[in-house]
This record gives sequence, structure tokens and C-alpha cells, in this order.
Amino acid sequence: MLDRATVDSLFPADLPETEEWERRYPPRDVPEGALVTRFGPSPTGFVHIGGIYTAMVSRDLAHSSDGVYYLRIEDTDQAREVAGADAQFARAFDAFDLRPDEGPTSSTGGSMQHADRGPYGPYRQSQRGTIYLSFVRELMRRGLAYPCFATKDELTEISEAQRTLKLPTGYYGRWAPWRDASEDAVAEAFATGRPYVVRFRSEGKVGERVAFTDRLRGRVEAEDNHNDVVVLKTSASEPRLPTYHFAHAVDDHLMRTSLVVRGDEWLSSVPTHLQLFAALGFPAIQYAHLAPLMKQEGNSRRKLSKRKDAEASVDFYLESGYPSEAVLSYLRGLANSPLAELPVPEALATPLRLDEFQAAGPLVDTVKLADICADHIATLPAPEVLAGVRAWATTYDPELVEVLDEYEPLALAAIDVERVGVENPRKDLARWSDFRTAYGFFFPALHDDLTDPADERFNGLAPGLVSTLASDFAAHYVHEGDQPTWFQQVRDLAERHGFAPNPKTYKKDPDAYPGMLRDAANVIRVLVTGAQRSPDLYEVTRVLGADEVVRRIGAVAGA
Repeated sequence: MLDRATVDSLFPADLPETEEWERRYPPRDVPEGALVTRFGPSPTGFVHIGGIYTAMVSRDLAHSSDGVYYLRIEDTDQAREVAGADAQFARAFDAFDLRPDEGPTSSTGGSMQHADRGPYGPYRQSQRGTIYLSFVRELMRRGLAYPCFATKDELTEISEAQRTLKLPTGYYGRWAPWRDASEDAVAEAFATGRPYVVRFRSEGKVGERVAFTDRLRGRVEAEDNHNDVVVLKTSASEPRLPTYHFAHAVDDHLMRTSLVVRGDEWLSSVPTHLQLFAALGFPAIQYAHLAPLMKQEGNSRRKLSKRKDAEASVDFYLESGYPSEAVLSYLRGLANSPLAELPVPEALATPLRLDEFQAAGPLVDTVKLADICADHIATLPAPEVLAGVRAWATTYDPELVEVLDEYEPLALAAIDVERVGVENPRKDLARWSDFRTAYGFFFPALHDDLTDPADERFNGLAPGLVSTLASDFAAHYVHEGDQPTWFQQVRDLAERHGFAPNPKTYKKDPDAYPGMLRDAANVIRVLVTGAQRSPDLYEVTRVLGADEVVRRIGAVAGA
């Protein structure tokens, strides 16, 4: 154990004592039973949808208990930090309404700035270095942490020797040469300027078990930590930052976190964290480890993968234009299955219950998600649908925004086709990006007139007959009247040109007819909408107007 003077010489002379940080970050003034939760993303890659899932659960549990949900950027691994990750966090939190009560502020440009909102900041670990040093120094003063000068090559040799002997790998016991090194050896290492890390002196033993309670899993038994884990990274780098384990313990204590919600990949770290809490004199906090989001692959399940699955990335949902409220509703249904059967507004308003979470990882099914989104969009009034499309298109389809701005009344009328006053409204929009495909034909700027009478969409009708049908219909077109009256002119057109009135008649003598009524009607539908399937053609013509209907039909008449 190093003497206090030696320990203190390793740190800045004006480094505050740990009591100063306790005074600066007092216990929170929250109601009894209120939860203080956090989301702690690391800017080392894209935002996984599992991160949104975790943040959603954390936020909901805090807010439903009148507590606090905060964001902490865990950026101590700066070598792996990815440019633009901050901006993606900001986009995701805004899109999914997961903005924290406290945390780094978001700029108009969509990146996390260094200003903070809340009294327990900084909320970026790279800015909390002085705090961590105070607590590392305290552990070293008490002999609960020590400097380790082992090189990478020496650590590799230790691991290889352990594997040869079929022993657990790690830095512990007789495999920890600097744990009980003599004062002379340590002094000599300091004198020669050898780089060092600071390691926690674990009292755990190989093979020992420890038990703890998880809020989702109940009693959990695990192998206790026997490794002297690194708590402060090498002195050869600046800024001098802690490892995740140590920063987590200090921050969750000083920020007064009462429940940590995180993925179950961290379950094995709990023994280490409990040891650190005890050594630092902090009360242990509660954990709730979520089962990972899964994907069905053949007859088996696997974790949703950043590398393999596009839907693992938050950007997949933003770029595709899934309505964020429907995505959140879907995720809440994965967390608490009873919510999966509720309409989106009700699912969003119903608090999550810890006792409703399942031990098995829930399956992410984009087909089911699309169904939920389509059902939800079908309940929205046209102005809300248009607002959703426009908000998405502002980023991902600027040309569409120009069209919507120019033809807003047309857009609202088009959206209402087969949606207003009907029992089963259209559900052809599951994503805002579907708008061009489903509704683009309404807009002259997005619709391509069909001028080729031999187009395959006419199902093989003779090109001359297609042109004749179009010319005749345009010449005799009557726009007024109700739906049966309007469609009668299509029947009359088919009869004038020798089409069978129904399939039964056609089947009796197919050579006697060029086709059936539906084939003639298909010509009109394709000319007006560009597709063989569309919303009710009569309602479409009401939105387009007589002049536009005649113009579109006439585009092929002279070909």
C-alpha cells in the first residue's frame, strides 16, 4: 500500500476531496417511490433500435413514478468514437419523443452540445474527469486500488500461461504482479516514467458465487468478480479517463440514479459493479436487465444484429418513414405484451409494468410493425397524415415537399379518398415513404401520362383497340352524377366495342369478344392512375376533376 503523500503526488494538487462532490450533487428532491433512471449511450456507432427500446423503458418508468429520466453520454472510449454519432442521438431522441429531463442540450443542427440542462451535470463522461480522479485517489489512499505498470506484452504472456494451465484468464492473485509489489519496485517504476493504469483491488475469489436481485429477473446468482479490473486508464494518454465500470459507479451514485435499465449483456458485470459500490461506500442501486431484441431466422432466433440487419439501426426507421408514435407503440407491445393489442394512443398512454416483461427476448417483426403503422395512419385525419409525410419528406424527399406545398388542397382531398365515412378505411400507407407510390398519381408533377397503347398494363389488348377506347371515352366523358351513373358510361363503352359484360358470358365463347367489361374498365383505370389497382376510380375522378381526367385519357388516344 502506497503512503498518502505518494498517492497524492500522482494527482493534481487542487483536486477536490470526494466530500466536495457529495455536497455538489446532493440527494434528489423527488417524491417517495419516484424512480431516477438514465440512458447512457456510447457514441461508438449507430443508434441501435434496442437503444431506443431501453431509453423508452427508462423514461416511462421514471415519468410514471413522478421521477426523473436523464441522458448521460458515456464517451470514455474516445478511440472508438464515431463522427456523427451525437447527431444521430439527437435525431433519434427528437423523432421518438425521448428527449430527457436532464442531459446535454441539442443544437438546432442536431448534435449534442457541451451545455447541459439539469443540476447534476456535466452529462458527458469525458467532461467529468476531475470527479473520477477524486474517487480514484480515495481508493488508492485506502489501499483499495493500486498502480499497475504491466505492459501489453506482459499481459498477453499472463493470459497465455493461464490458458495453458486451463485457468480463468485475468489479472488476479499470483497473476497480478503489481498487486502486492514492493514500495521500492513501485518507486522505481514511477522514477523511470513507466506508464501505468490504476487497478481496483478485488477481494473476490475464483469460483466464488454472489447473489443479487434484478427487478425483472428476481434473484440472480453469478460468479463473483475476481479480477483486479482497471479503473483508470493509462497515464500515457490525455485526458486521463476511467473505464466504463468505474465511471458507471461514480456517476450513478452522484447523479442519484435509483434504477439502471440496460441490456442483459451487462448482467455479468453486476458483481464488479457491486464490489465498486461497496468499496466506494455507495449504497447499491437497483438494476433491471432487459432481454435483447431478437430476429427470427428460419427455425431459430438470434439477436438483432448491427452488422446483419438493416432494421437494427434507428436510421432505418427514420429513412423509411415509419410513424414514430406507432414504432414506440410497437416497442411498448414488445415490452408488455398486453399493450400490443391496444390502439396506438392508448398503448402510449398506458404505463409499463416491470412485472409484465418477459424473460425471453422479444421478436422484432417489421411485417407486424407495418400493420400497426397502417392501422394507425388510417385513423388519422388528412391534415395529420399530410403533416407526417411533409415532415419526413423535408429530410428525405425534398421534391415531394415542393409538390405538397403547391398542391396542398389536392393532397388533402386525395388522402381522404376511401378514408372518410367508410367502415374500413384505406390502409395503403404504412410508412410516410409509401406516399409517392400510393398517392403520387394524383399530382400532375409526379404522374407520368401513359402514351403507349401497347403498354403491358393493358393486359395484351390490341394497341389500336386501346387507343379507340380512350378516344371514345374522352369524347363522350360525363363527369357529373353519382358512382353508379358515372360507371355506367364505362359499361356503355365496353358494350359499344364488343366486350363481354361478365366472365360467364366471356367463357362461353372467348373468341367472340376482345375481353370482358373489367378489361375495358382496366384501360380507363390505367390511363387515369397509371396502375391496374387503385382506390375507387369514381372517387379518384372527383379529386382530379373532369379536365384532368379527359387529358390523361386522351394522352394515348392519338398514339
